[in-house]
Order: sequence, then structure tokens, then C-alpha cells
Amino acid sequence: MKNLKYGYVKRNLQFSFEAQTSRGKITEHASYLVWVCHPSNNTVFGWGEAAPLKGLSIDATHDFEDKLAAALTFLSEGHLPVDLDLSNMPSLRFAIETAQMDLFNGGKQMLFNNTFSKGIPIPINGLVWMNEVDKMLDQAIEKANAGYSVIKFKVGANKHEDECRMLEQFRKQCGANKIQIRLDANGAYLADEALPKLKELYKYEIHSIEQPIATKQHEALEEICGKSLIAIALDEELIGLNPEEDGAQMLKKIKAQYLIIKPTLLGGLSSSAKWVRKAEENGMDWWATSALESNVGLNAIAQWTSVQRSKLPHGLGTGALYKNNIESPLVASKGELQYILNKPWKLPIIK
Repeated sequence: MKNLKYGYVKRNLQFSFEAQTSRGKITEHASYLVWVCHPSNNTVFGWGEAAPLKGLSIDATHDFEDKLAAALTFLSEGHLPVDLDLSNMPSLRFAIETAQMDLFNGGKQMLFNNTFSKGIPIPINGLVWMNEVDKMLDQAIEKANAGYSVIKFKVGANKHEDECRMLEQFRKQCGANKIQIRLDANGAYLADEALPKLKELYKYEIHSIEQPIATKQHEALEEICGKSLIAIALDEELIGLNPEEDGAQMLKKIKAQYLIIKPTLLGGLSSSAKWVRKAEENGMDWWATSALESNVGLNAIAQWTSVQRSKLPHGLGTGALYKNNIESPLVASKGELQYILNKPWKLPIIK
């Protein structure tokens, strides 16, 4: 729709703890809350979020904010999103798409009329952040005691034998009949070392491992997917690919078991839905994962996820990461994410 007014509010999200990732330590994450309204009615706003991840998102560039501001000015001048080339700005595509959906549905942060937006929770995994292995074990036990039946460990940053020891200790306390383990290597393993390491990890009854080796090593990844005793999930491998073209060819070649869907990195909900269709065409299952967005982006992803057919636990428990997150009805507890209907949003005030 033409003749809409766009703008944004920047918020530096502050982590409530020292977060360690495969790309180093992070203490804050820049989020750009995109808003849209009808010029004749500046009391109803649709909200979306662009929050590219440094070192991972293809649009996490030094001039991202300048590009975002220019794009929103262009749209406010009466142009349509299809008139913009956002092929290299997936997080902005996600923000504009979801902001428009919110506006067209009344600006109430109800993008979809589904069970989640009506208060029915969706299952999520508990995330164990990278740290010293003893501290990671403590995190995992805490998650298990908090009611999570699926726990995801970030691996590859510590010595492999230490991580195996950690998983062994965890399994002694939490058997596979109670807790499912997912691993995420973020491409940490060398191609010729991956299969032996996966063979060792298999004895800890692992459900799956995300991105065992770095991206764009399709021959090696195809061999790993064919020989690994642990199911392989593709994550970073999807970034920057068109699901209908290069992405579709890649899935047919590699033959992984799962896809990880991150709308901020993949260009929005419509693009993510195309990846879901390609996964299903190739006999693969999938789950959605947030990319450290605020509650604005997390809400859009969760509502979209609830529309889909995957019943697997999703990686959507990131709402409590920040000290200054947007206050919202989203609550993660006991392995579920729920939208509390009588809890209000506290979004920025636009004057």
C-alpha cells in the first residue's frame, strides 16, 4: 500500500549477562524498531524490527543505519517495498514486512489470528551459552530443573574432550528419556575432523547438531550428512541463498535432516515460508530460532511459527536476555513460550 509514513527508533539492547558466542563476547545488540502508520492517523502504528547480527547477518555493515534511514524515507515518499532492492538487507525486509502486517491488523502486535496469539504456548528449547564447561553444565542442569525437556548446547569453543566430559556428566543426571540434547557447532569443526568428533558425541544420545563445519563446503557437508550417526541441521548454510534457486539445489545435494529458520537472517516471514516448503519437499523437518531480536521481532517469529506445521520445540526463548528489552506479553517458562493476553506492550511513543 502506498502513502504510508515510516520511521524507526534505535535501541541498544543490553545483555543481562556476559554473552559469549563463536564470534566473541557481546554485551549489547543494536536493534532498529521500524514503525509505519497512515499519515492521517498517527495514533495507530505497526512495528517491525531490524536487528542484524555482527559477523553473521549479511547486512550487518557499518553503514546499515544509513541504508535503513534512506530506505524508509524512500517508502515514505510514496514508493512500495517492491521498488526497493533489499536482496542484501534481509533484516530490513523482515522489519518492513512485519510492520506492515501489524499495521494492517490494527497495530496491536497481533500479526496472525492463531492459537499462540490467543494464549496457547509453543514448545521451546533451553539454550546453554558458551562458557567454561563447568559453567555450561551448571546452566544445563538449571534449565533441566526449570522444566525444559530440550536443551541446546553451543559447542566447539572448548576442547572437544572437555565438552564430551560435560555432556557425559549431564547425561548421568538427565537421561535421554527425560531430556533431549541438541548441539550447535556454528561451523567450528574442521571438515576432516567432523565425523570422528560426531562419532564420539553420538554416545551421549544427541538429537542433532547444527552446522558442524563452516559454510560453502558442500562436498564435505554432503559426506558428513550421509555418514554421521547424529542428524545434521543447517543454519548459517542458508544465509544469502534464494530458497527457490541456489538454496533448493543445495538442499538436494547435501541431504541434511533439519533446517534452522531465522527470519531476520533469511529475509522475513515470506522467505522463511519458502525455506519451509523446500524442506518439506526434501523430506526434512525444521524449527525456528530467533536471532537475538527484542520482543518485537521475537513476537512476529513466534506468531508465524505457530501457523506452521512443525511441532518440534523451537529456539524462541531469548526474551529474557536483555536488561532493557521491550516490555511485552511474551513469557518463557518451563519449556514453553506463551503470549499472556492481559499483559500490555510498552512500545516507544512516536510524536
